[in-house]
Amino acid sequence: MRLKVDEELCTGCALCADSCPNLFEMTEDGLAKILVDEVPADEEDCAKEAVDNCASEAITLVE
Repeated sequence: MRLKVDEELCTGCALCADSCPNLFEMTEDGLAKILVDEVPADEEDCAKEAVDNCASEAITLVE
């Protein structure tokens, strides 16, 4: 499972980085950046939560 962030949709609210710091960080431009190529098994629930909680729907999961 992989994550994808659409930079055109990202509003920089940082909810993803706050809730899943092992998966996301915020760039200097204020956009979400993914820290992993593949989501580790123990972080899958957090990744799904980040997708569900993203208000701008900028985060998606790619199987």
